[in-house]
Amino acid sequence: VQLQAFGGGLVQTGGSLRLPCTASRRVFGNYDMGWFRQAPGKEREFVAAINRNGVGTTRYADSVKGRFTISKENAKNTIYLQMNNLKPEDTAVYYCAVTQILWSYVDEARRYNKWGQGTQVTVSS
Repeated sequence: VQLQAFGGGLVQTGGSLRLPCTASRRVFGNYDMGWFRQAPGKEREFVAAINRNGVGTTRYADSVKGRFTISKENAKNTIYLQMNNLKPEDTAVYYCAVTQILWSYVDEARRYNKWGQGTQVTVSS
């Protein structure tokens, strides 16, 4: 499966962006999907994940709870990361990824085996 993330850009503090991530084929029934980010000089960190089940169970990092929303659109093989009330500390390259490991580990980057190319998000103060 190939993943492509896009939609990044420059936005002011308090602004919003929506990042789509499109898969090359149907993945939602077989994979959990996640968003991670990596700022310069820092390790890649978990942002959000959505479960492969039909309910679409989600999980978020504490730093983005209440501001970011992950969702999926099965017909388009696409997940989205809606980011509201952006802060300068959200500045990073954002990556989407897929995994088939236990849901308990979806916040661990090393558990993911396929990654998109990343899209830059810059939030100005």
